[in-house]
Amino acid sequence: MATSPQRAWRAACPNCGAPVEFSSAASASAVCSFCRSTLLRDGETLRRIGVVAELFDDHSPLQLGAAGKLQGLAFTLVGRLQYGYEGGTWNEWHALFDNGRSAWLSEDNGAYVASFDTPLAEAPALDTLRAGQRTLVGGTAWDVASVVSAKLISAQGELPSAPPLDREFTVVDLRNAQGEVGTLDFADPARVAWSIGRSVALSELALTGLREDSEKTLASRAIECPSCGASLEPKLATTQSLSCPQCRAVVDISKGAGADLAHYAQNNSGAGGLEPQIPLGRTGTLALGGAPQPWQVVGYQERCTLPAGGEDDEQFYWREYLLYNRIQGFAFLVDAEDGWSWAKPITGVPQVKGEHALWQGGSFLKREAYGAKVTWVQGEFYWRVQREERAHVSDYAGTGLSTKKRLSREQTGNEVTWSAGEALAAGDVASAFGLPQQAALQRDVMPGSQGSGVPKLVLIFVVLVVLVILLSRCGSSDDCSNERATFGAASAEYQQCQRRSGVRTGGGSYGGWSSGGGGHK
Repeated sequence: MATSPQRAWRAACPNCGAPVEFSSAASASAVCSFCRSTLLRDGETLRRIGVVAELFDDHSPLQLGAAGKLQGLAFTLVGRLQYGYEGGTWNEWHALFDNGRSAWLSEDNGAYVASFDTPLAEAPALDTLRAGQRTLVGGTAWDVASVVSAKLISAQGELPSAPPLDREFTVVDLRNAQGEVGTLDFADPARVAWSIGRSVALSELALTGLREDSEKTLASRAIECPSCGASLEPKLATTQSLSCPQCRAVVDISKGAGADLAHYAQNNSGAGGLEPQIPLGRTGTLALGGAPQPWQVVGYQERCTLPAGGEDDEQFYWREYLLYNRIQGFAFLVDAEDGWSWAKPITGVPQVKGEHALWQGGSFLKREAYGAKVTWVQGEFYWRVQREERAHVSDYAGTGLSTKKRLSREQTGNEVTWSAGEALAAGDVASAFGLPQQAALQRDVMPGSQGSGVPKLVLIFVVLVVLVILLSRCGSSDDCSNERATFGAASAEYQQCQRRSGVRTGGGSYGGWSSGGGGHK
């Protein structure tokens, strides 16, 4: 352990007699590793205040005793709190530094935030906090990202204070333009806990002592589909919902493999079903805002816009692939009509002024805002997929030298999520996942663009021939031949195109962060 042995303190568990060790004399509570009694320090003795349940094995790469460095200071993970809420679970790891200071390393769906408890003179009233609103906390402006009701599932190891047992409480997450994450914990309404932190990557923490078995699959969690009886075998420990490969029903497994699993049948957006271009389970190497990493496709969903003015409004469809990397967590690969892009959730919040947004030195212009819903899913998801999940989406495109950069804001219920990413060349996607250069993969490559590999004279000749054919047919042909060739005659895109005239110009969330896909941090 990185912590100094001079601070160690040991006492016997008053329930079972097993030794309970404290790495810091300042720690106020611990959980006995033998009988799971929750213990509170009372002078030189321990007092039992309750019992915690077994930890839910989420196959986290972290474990007690893992050590690392944050901003050059060594720390060791000495405790863990495991919380549950409607959208899933998250962990709060108690990190003890060599200088005696404590911090929290929050872990949620492969994302991590390091934060420190901070004194707060006066907390805002809970009933005044709503997702999406701006509020002042500690004299600083924050945007409310989520308001969730949580409950402690279990605890482990050494803790700076007694954990909240046997009661639900509210947790409010906030973000600011400096990339910080603030958390208001209302477990004790008389003394609201306040912490401030930043997003971190496991790679930058230089961690040692990680679990070696955290990547194993979950064959032991084999579940029978409640719709058709087929065997379902989730591959990720964080999976909350998955689709049946046989009947396509969406099954909620967030509450365990019980006999009464909630599920719903799907009506595909296209007759006969539309399969993903990138097969589920395939791994491709992509540089998503950093060094190239292997990303595995674990989920797939189709989404569409919601007409704002009636049934005659145009409706656009796009596709999103949920990608997973053990160290990097989750990301989205978005296949829209204007090309491919990738996106990851961000922990801060861009500075928005009118139609403009500023983020990490870049300027973004609001392109469109629309309602969206999910029409079809396959694979596994770390959130509880609901039928026709709906969200309000605002898409922003980079300006100046950052035209490939993207921002997206999604709001659903009590949660607001921002995600950031960039446009991708179709050829890069095809190469990464070993796909042929199909028409749908090539729609971001325009005739005459650099690297198309086709002489300009040939392109001009082809264009002229096409124009002659179109003029000779005078609109009597199928104006939707591109949609038919790209998506198929049974697709929703082709059917929508047939119901209207003209050329489609938009559609597709840059963010790719589906409603219901948020988390604690």
